[in-house]
Amino acid sequence: MSSSLALRSSVPLPPLIAQAGPQAQMRFLEFFAAAIRNPNTRRAYAKAANDCLTWCLSHGVRGLADIAPIHIAAWIETLGQSLSPPSVKQRLAAVRHLFDWLVTGQVIATNPAASVRGPAHSARQGKTPVLDAQEARALLDAIDGTTPVGLRDRALIGLMIYSFARVGAALAMKREDVFVQGRRLWLRLHEKGGKRHEMPCHHQLDDYLTAYIEGCGLGEGRGPLFRTIARGTGRLSDTPLSQSEAHAMVRRRARAAGIATRIGNHSFRATGITTYLKNGGTLENAAAMANHSSTRTTQLYDRRRDDISLAEVERVRI
Repeated sequence: MSSSLALRSSVPLPPLIAQAGPQAQMRFLEFFAAAIRNPNTRRAYAKAANDCLTWCLSHGVRGLADIAPIHIAAWIETLGQSLSPPSVKQRLAAVRHLFDWLVTGQVIATNPAASVRGPAHSARQGKTPVLDAQEARALLDAIDGTTPVGLRDRALIGLMIYSFARVGAALAMKREDVFVQGRRLWLRLHEKGGKRHEMPCHHQLDDYLTAYIEGCGLGEGRGPLFRTIARGTGRLSDTPLSQSEAHAMVRRRARAAGIATRIGNHSFRATGITTYLKNGGTLENAAAMANHSSTRTTQLYDRRRDDISLAEVERVRI
């Protein structure tokens, strides 16, 4: 019962679900508790479901069973006026998955989103802002490594660059996920889908992590590796750093280093992969290091073509 109440607080019931009765309410909550394990996906799907059902209610739908494909299609058209095609497709996938769950639970008869098509979208290259090698070096060198916050920030940014780690995987690391093997420091990353990924540290990352762990007195154990700073003390707390806090830190460090590119947490994954490939690395090894199941995914992070485009543009000499 307590877990059900906790889930209700994190995933509020939209009015159309609340008025549909106990069976619909429980099935709705079970979708987020049983069908979705990743907390980020759960949060995104909950927002999409709430937005969709609230929109339907405000446009004349009075019951869950009254939602028809035309309502979902109209909602998708509305989203397309303010969101990018990938974002619209993600929201459509969320409600399609939810309605499938409600159909199999015999809450509704058919899935109104099943026949609705999302916007066309095809990408061969990602749009995440990246840094070149000189900018990344300048950013790392600009961080003061004599304070706990500086040691932490440099180690986190370095980890995302040199290991191609997602920020979620980096922030989920425990102290025990940095370990010695064969006289070398190794990382253990817990990626999407419960996949565990281990790899050796780049020598520069080894230095950053060692300085951070020793300088901040992080002992062995299951405590979070990257932590917040306790207010008024300048020392690490026992609270893990959140993604929003990491994003604010990254933007703050970029401004301090004089970097104008509007980078975010994910920029370092693309920066590391692109720099690796520029220096002669192979796409197959980059995919293995990034823990991608397909090199097609890795290619989205390969921004070497940006240099080619810039060089060609500069050929227009007037």
